[in-house]
Parts: sequence; C-alpha cells; structure tokens
Amino acid sequence: MNIEIKDILGKWKEFTLANDQGMSVSVLDFGGIITKVMVPDQKGKMENVVLGYKNYADYETNPNFFGAIVGRIAGRIQDASFETEGQTYSLEVNDGNNHLHGGSNGFSHFCWAVEPFHTKDSVGLKLTHFSADGDGGYPGNVDVAVTYTLNNENELIIDYYATTDQTTPLALTNHSYFNLNGNLKNTVHNHHITIDSSNFVELDESLIPTGRLVEVSNSTFDFREGRVLSDGFEDNSEQHKITGNGYDHYFIFDNEGHVVVKDGDSGRVLTIETDQPGMVMYTANGLTTGLELREGSSRKYLGVCFETQGSPASLHHVGFPNVILEPEFEYNKRTKFSFGVE
Repeated sequence: MNIEIKDILGKWKEFTLANDQGMSVSVLDFGGIITKVMVPDQKGKMENVVLGYKNYADYETNPNFFGAIVGRIAGRIQDASFETEGQTYSLEVNDGNNHLHGGSNGFSHFCWAVEPFHTKDSVGLKLTHFSADGDGGYPGNVDVAVTYTLNNENELIIDYYATTDQTTPLALTNHSYFNLNGNLKNTVHNHHITIDSSNFVELDESLIPTGRLVEVSNSTFDFREGRVLSDGFEDNSEQHKITGNGYDHYFIFDNEGHVVVKDGDSGRVLTIETDQPGMVMYTANGLTTGLELREGSSRKYLGVCFETQGSPASLHHVGFPNVILEPEFEYNKRTKFSFGVE
C-alpha cells in the first residue's frame, strides 16, 4: 500500500492512495475533492468510476461540486436564512432565492491541511480545517476533520468529525458522482439501486423541501426491492419533472443506512453503509453538456451522487433529521463505500 503526492498547478497537491489490490483513490487538498477512483470490473479491468475534470483548473469554480467535501451545510437552505436560539442568520443567496452547499466559499472551495497516514492494512488522509465564527454567515468557531481511509478490502471509508463553540447547523457530505460503467462509457440509466427507505422528502419547484414526507409505495421512489434509475427518468410524475426528470431527493433510512448500486455491464457493485439518517440521491439531471471530463464530455445522467447527511429541511420544518450541533457535543459520522463485482 502506498501514497503518491503530486503538485497540481503550482498551488495544490493531489494525493493518490493505493491498496494491494490495485484500487486507488485520488484526492486534492483543494476542497478535499476526490478526482479519481480506480476499481476493477468483473474481468479485472481497472477503470475510473467517478466524474472528474480533464483540466484541474476547472476545479477552481467546480459549480457541480464534483467529488468535493460539502459544508457547512450540504443541500439547500430555504430563503438562505435560518433561526437558532432566537437569532436569525442570513447566508449567501447562490441558488435562486436559497443557499446551496455552504455557498461559494464553503468547504468545497478552499485548501484543507492534509496529513497522510499508513496503518498495517490501510492508507489514508486526515484533512483538517478551522472555520471561524461568521464564515459564510454561519455562527460559531468550528474545527473540522475529514478522514479518507482505503483498505485492502477495496473499502473507502470517510469519517467526519467536528466541534463548535456555539450552537450551529452542520451537515457534511461528499459530493462524488459515481458511474460504475467505468471511464464514462454510458450514462447511469441502467444502474440498479437498492435503498432501505420507505419515505422521501417532497420538493417544491425550487427544489426546497415542502415539509412533507411521502411514502415510496407504488412509485418510482420505491427502491426497497431495487430498481433501475431509468424508471424515474422516464416517469412523468410531478416530483420527477421539477428536478429535470430525475432524482434530487432526500431519502430517510428505515434502519441503518444501506444502499447497493449495481451495474450489469461491468459487474461492478458499490455498497454504501452509513450512520447518517438519510441521503440525497442526485442523478445529474442538471449536468450540462460540453464540460471536458477526464474520459469525455459531460452530459445529463452521467453520474449519480449519494449524499449521506442530515436534512437542512430540519431548519424550517419539524420531523426531519436534525443538523444542529451544540457546543457540548461532537459531530461524528461515517460513510463507507465498498467496491466489488458479481
């Protein structure tokens, strides 16, 4: 197992974690961005299974948040404001009238301090950042650590840790777009997804939660027994239409967070396990054409994000997974991505 470090554009570093099975994960210190994940298909062919830019300079703006750590809050905050402890806080308006993914200077758009590490059976990176009181409009001094660990079982484990000195909202995630075909040969239409979830969060036309939970039964949002993503792409129901004919919805897990993704062509299987209460599944409905990616040009439905996190809807509605962190508690979450074949 080893770690390679490469200078990028004279200002960033890219760390490539490699295990003894040939799997590798490449990460920038800028935004903690996962730029590449190389895993074998059923014939042993190593290919990249995440979306990334061909030109590293494009990560500077990265409006699609390819591979990035997102925070302080992942997702949309209604009207770019929230109230806590009797005080109203105003945030950057960067998505219609709302606030998206921590804003233009969120966790996805600065350089993290990186400390590589080796253990007996893993390699990894510990990324740390101090976010000062008032950053992006959010209260509280927040110390954040995100750890990427790659082991010999072809598991990529992401651990999130944070503390604060004031009550503040915090919901961290990684925004990688997965495509198990490998090297972007096809869209994700035929990716077969299983999600342990009986309810999803209804959205309005601005993609803001309405406050209503919807049962998945008898709909294209029912992934409990598994279904292909194209079922939703081709469905004309209102919840699909407002997202651009796809998925951009928060699913609340019934039990422990468990998601299985299969691609029949490559035989690749991705299993996601998390202690987060839910997940936004986003199927790149808004991905425009013509971006130069590592293996080709961008287009709609070219990847799928599994944003395991709390729900920012809890800032405006009751009954949603909480995102408030209190000074006397620690934020401590884990999501594991396991790669295999069948």
